[in-house]
Amino acid sequence: MKLGEIALKGLNRKAFEDVLLKNIRRRLQDAGDFSVSSRQSTIYVEPKDSAADLDLAEERVSKVFGVVGYARAGVCEKDLAAICQRAGEYLSEELETASTFKVECKRSDKQFPYKSPEVSAEVGHHLLEQFPNLRVNVHHPDVIVRVEVRERYAFVHGDTRPGAGGIPVGTGGKAAVLISGGLDSPVAAWMMAKRGVELTAVHFASPPYTSELAREKVRRLLRKVAEYAGRIRFVTVNLTRLQEEIRDKCPQELSTVILRRYMLRGAQRVAQEEGCSALVTGESLGQVASQTIQAIACTDAVATMPVFRPLIGADKSEIVKVAYQIGTYDISIEPYEDCCTIFTPKHPRTKPILHFVEEGEQAIDGEALLEEALAQMETEWVYPQ
Repeated sequence: MKLGEIALKGLNRKAFEDVLLKNIRRRLQDAGDFSVSSRQSTIYVEPKDSAADLDLAEERVSKVFGVVGYARAGVCEKDLAAICQRAGEYLSEELETASTFKVECKRSDKQFPYKSPEVSAEVGHHLLEQFPNLRVNVHHPDVIVRVEVRERYAFVHGDTRPGAGGIPVGTGGKAAVLISGGLDSPVAAWMMAKRGVELTAVHFASPPYTSELAREKVRRLLRKVAEYAGRIRFVTVNLTRLQEEIRDKCPQELSTVILRRYMLRGAQRVAQEEGCSALVTGESLGQVASQTIQAIACTDAVATMPVFRPLIGADKSEIVKVAYQIGTYDISIEPYEDCCTIFTPKHPRTKPILHFVEEGEQAIDGEALLEEALAQMETEWVYPQ
């Protein structure tokens, strides 16, 4: 596995590598017994016995942030004849159906008696004899046979497959993400995890207007995100009484912004209890009435910690593309209500003014209602599928 951005971390590089190794080991726990080590800017995952599930291990590794590329490789002794034989055996399925190929060799063990071009030539000659359907094309080959001669063994593999990229989760601090059942917030959570952020998810429910099925939908979305982010702390806060008070007593055209302000207050208190240093939302500028510049400014006025909005400049098609990529799209479009969509006013104010919003809040004892809701919040862990 290749490390990508971690290689640029200078004196902090080892700390990033250590977290990445820990994350990989954790994700491989149910795939069997593996040795995970780092040598010469490459991470090796090696099965300790035949019971290890290599297909599951590959699927797990492909979603670990910090890995930019990976390949399944055949291992052999550092002997030229053994390398030639292993290349033909390990890549036989690909080579039998290809028309052209080339061989690339990297020799990090400078004590190996053959230089890289010599290894490439010898392996290429062997494969041409073994597979008469092949010819060499160094510019646009169907298959690239890669040989790496390292300090202990030689490795043979085909193309490197793209990993999840980013940096290891746990190296970027902790943040609380406001999570609904829609398309946007799971994508925002995934994007922050890609930057190494450990996530706590805060979900606001309003039973009986929202059902337990709606919360289960959020739980399933978080399981998908957790495949990349690792386990996620999931906090559910019941806002029914607060929402009813806002609906009944606050100016209708400002009710959405007022609700968002209390959500941010509540999420911030959860974040502080969980040791988080920032909040994350899935807002995209101008997407709905509560996501205009003016509405966002009114909402952020209650925050005392940074509020990150990784989707702020994204349009819906870009968000949908990522949702498909990470497996949350089909779950997100299931028709269960969340508390952001109930009691929506017919004509919300798109350019609210802060002092009018603050005046509108005075109609209710919002702090007491929020404290009551937080005192009854439910907390659990969500793990990857």
